[in-house]
Amino acid sequence: MITSKDNELIKEASKLISSSKYRKEKGCFAAEGVRLCCDGAISGARIIVFLYTDRAKRKYEKEFILISAASEKSCEISEKLLMKIADTGSPQGFVCLFEMLDKKSQSYKIVSQRRYAALENIQDPSNLGTILRTAEALGTDGIILSDDCCDIYSPKVVRGSMGAVFRLPVMIVENFTEYIARLTSQGIMTYASTPHKAKNINDIDFSDGGVMLIGNEGNGLRSETIAVCRESVRIEMKGRAESLNAAAAAAILMYKLQG
Repeated sequence: MITSKDNELIKEASKLISSSKYRKEKGCFAAEGVRLCCDGAISGARIIVFLYTDRAKRKYEKEFILISAASEKSCEISEKLLMKIADTGSPQGFVCLFEMLDKKSQSYKIVSQRRYAALENIQDPSNLGTILRTAEALGTDGIILSDDCCDIYSPKVVRGSMGAVFRLPVMIVENFTEYIARLTSQGIMTYASTPHKAKNINDIDFSDGGVMLIGNEGNGLRSETIAVCRESVRIEMKGRAESLNAAAAAAILMYKLQG
């Protein structure tokens, strides 16, 4: 059992949980909690290390067997060390260190008639996690992220996605505007969500599917990105509200895109 805070695995787990830069350097990320660790194991993600407490092992016996069988290395840690590395206030006692899912090089083909969400410069991890979770729930076929979105492997994103980060096809692209322009030129329907000079989303026929673009929480989509889209759409606002939270807006937009 690991009891020392100076243990290399404990240091590694702590850095992976706290530092986006370190996650990118190591090509690994951490997921905490019974459900997330199980989701990762079931999805086939590579579990490099599985850290657990004796309490959790006894309480979640079936889940422990599942995760440990899928892990390359399993180590028991003390409750004190769990509290040191945990990102939540009441940790369940399971922490897995996963190899990154290589989404940057993943280049799945965008298929006409299917439905995708494309996110530009989303900065709030809670928003990104919720959008991923909602996208999976609505049956969205995949997610495209600009490379200046917040870290998809941050604990808040992974936790907020409720495991969708393991299951939902996600592609991170370096030149977002150029990529969207290429999709448009290929005949893919691309929809820029913006309140300016846009059609009411309720008046659009989405039966041909396409890509719905959602922009930064404060500034929306960049003007150059809007310009390369086939259509601009808006959510009709009532009452005195001027805007919606990015995750709430994304939920409406992705739901409408389902047709």
